[in-house]
Amino acid sequence: MTLPRSKLTSQGQVSIPADIRRKLGLDPGAVVEWSEDENGRFSLRRAGRFTSEAMHQVLFPQRPSKPTTVAAMDEDIRQQMHSRRARR
Repeated sequence: MTLPRSKLTSQGQVSIPADIRRKLGLDPGAVVEWSEDENGRFSLRRAGRFTSEAMHQVLFPQRPSKPTTVAAMDEDIRQQMHSRRARR
C-alpha cells in the first residue's frame, strides 16, 4: 500500500489528496486541524463542528433540580471561605 503524498508550495500550501478529502468529508472552505503526538508525528483531522451549547450539554448532562438564588451562592461562598480559613 502506497501512502498518499502532497507537495509543499513555496507559499507553504499543501493539497490534500482526493481520497483523503473524501474520507474526511472535506469540501472547499472546510477547516482542518493539525495535531502532534508525543513522538513528533503530525496528523490532520477535520475541525469539530460543535456549538458551545452542545459542548455544555456533554460536559454538564444534568441540569440543577432548581434554580440557585444569589443569596444561596453567597452563602456557599461564605462557607467555602470559612472552611479554607479553618484549615490553617
